[in-house]
Amino acid sequence: MAGQGSKKVIIAALVGNSLIAVTKFAAATYTGSSAMLSEGIHSLVDTGNQGLLLYGMKKAKQPADKKHPFGYGSEIYFWAFVVAILIFAVGAGVSIYEGIQKVMHPHPVESPFVAYIVLVFAMIFEAAAWWIAYKEFNVIRGKRGIFEAVRDSKDPTVFTVLFEDTAAMLGLTVAFAGLLCVQYLGLAWMDGAASIMIGLILAGAAAVLAYETKGLLVGEAADPDVTNTVRSIVEATPTVTRMNELRTLHRGPQDVLLAVSIDFENNLTVGKVEEAIYALEIAIKERFPIVKRIFIEAQAARHHDKMLAAEKAADH
Repeated sequence: MAGQGSKKVIIAALVGNSLIAVTKFAAATYTGSSAMLSEGIHSLVDTGNQGLLLYGMKKAKQPADKKHPFGYGSEIYFWAFVVAILIFAVGAGVSIYEGIQKVMHPHPVESPFVAYIVLVFAMIFEAAAWWIAYKEFNVIRGKRGIFEAVRDSKDPTVFTVLFEDTAAMLGLTVAFAGLLCVQYLGLAWMDGAASIMIGLILAGAAAVLAYETKGLLVGEAADPDVTNTVRSIVEATPTVTRMNELRTLHRGPQDVLLAVSIDFENNLTVGKVEEAIYALEIAIKERFPIVKRIFIEAQAARHHDKMLAAEKAADH
């Protein structure tokens, strides 16, 4: 369900931004507004970004093969990181460059009312896309705060679109204010200043997105709810003496790899250990379907402690 919700959010943003981009470029050509041109570039970049996110979601669904035995779930993390880089390099870079040129060589904006009309309609479309993304994000975040939910989220698609749409709304407001300053205060350079401000907004959004998706690319553990519950399931098993270690890794938003080291009772036969491992796998997967792969190692506690000590010594 989360995947379908993410796809709905991305498609809504894709349709909205593509229509807005065409309108903004037409208005920028007609009025000569630098801020409007920056907004057109912004919407064009956002449209391409949503296309990349959809591509990443499709690639992430590819089944595992010999070359990628754990599947392609991390594809979505890579493409989300690419989106952040594009927002920074193309969206922010071009907007700031265009703004600087306009500040250095200001010229009046022709037919500003055309730009106002375009900005108002763009705000309406962006607000609709933002609301769809925000509602989906609220379902995911539950009772957590916004920044806490972004930090804990393993699905970058929804919060990426939400950040893009938020930056777009802020950019539209800045562009509107810049045009008002040009028209009513006679400050032609304010159009360029607005373009620079739009670029800085995009750079800030890109920095946050890059930081969050970098963590997912490097590899993040499953939510504490998953690890704590799995720990309880293992420790409640009668044949388990001690759970030595538990490690999880998100390979994708709905794909967790779980590795567990367990010290079983010494009087168990090999067959009994195998049955215990099988029962644990079934119990864990029934409780958490996102745990796609489980590796359970039968290891004496003393041997595990010796291995950890050897690893620590090697690190030093």
